[in-house]
Amino acid sequence: MIRQPAVAGAFYPRDAEDLKKLIESCFLDDSGAGFIPEISDFDGIDYPLNVMVPHAGYQYSGAIASLGYCKIVQNGFPEVFIILSPNHTGFGSEISVFNEGEWITPLGSVEVDSEFADEIISVSDIASADFQAHIREHSIEVQLPFLQYFSTDFKIVPITMGTQTFVTANDLANAIFEAGKKLGKSYCVIASTDLSHFNNQEKANKVDGFVLEDIEEMNEFKLFEEIVQYNITMCGYGPVMTTILVSKRCGRNTCDILGYRTSGDVTGDFSSVVGYASGVFK
Repeated sequence: MIRQPAVAGAFYPRDAEDLKKLIESCFLDDSGAGFIPEISDFDGIDYPLNVMVPHAGYQYSGAIASLGYCKIVQNGFPEVFIILSPNHTGFGSEISVFNEGEWITPLGSVEVDSEFADEIISVSDIASADFQAHIREHSIEVQLPFLQYFSTDFKIVPITMGTQTFVTANDLANAIFEAGKKLGKSYCVIASTDLSHFNNQEKANKVDGFVLEDIEEMNEFKLFEEIVQYNITMCGYGPVMTTILVSKRCGRNTCDILGYRTSGDVTGDFSSVVGYASGVFK
């Protein structure tokens, strides 16, 4: 299946040159990496890191996203990026794997690694091949141009989590780990998530602080507990829990939070904000 862009012209520019310029400005922003990195060579099987990045419109979260992508670029690209996202549309299955075809953005097409996707489905007790969840979902699509800007030599496995629980996170993490081990391919997991939604700036900073401390401690249990306890409207806690779990399975037991800000820091309206953060699991 060919997946056409759903949010080009809204979350990011439709024109390729305008998109490249905006990506560059995200890296050069005061809240971004501060420079445009050069891609390094990657020559190993065991990729050294996974990342967490936000997925709002580039004008809001692109600078923070650049912090995570800078780490990926500096480490070199693996063969496959497994991109995990929440399900904002409500369509599709509990774990929807886009298992064949290509994704199109203004910067070109990206091939899905069907072998890796199908192996994840085979190992998992929950995941299924499903396209419906992905047709209008923005939170994977917006990640692709950040990768395409630097290289076209990679494949993806897009996975949307319609159900975000310990059960689904554990199942998916195990499936990713076992599939990667069996296939012997290098891969990086990208957890696509925004943090709390529509609190004032003071409350957002407080509850997002709880979340980021849990992630930095690699504590998926406490993360889920505090999401429930404080009713934190973080949309992609399932992808983050999954990424923590698969990172631990791969011997990556530390996480650095690279940066945080809110939409209010961009717009100046602090009455109702969304939080954004990047982190690296290594």
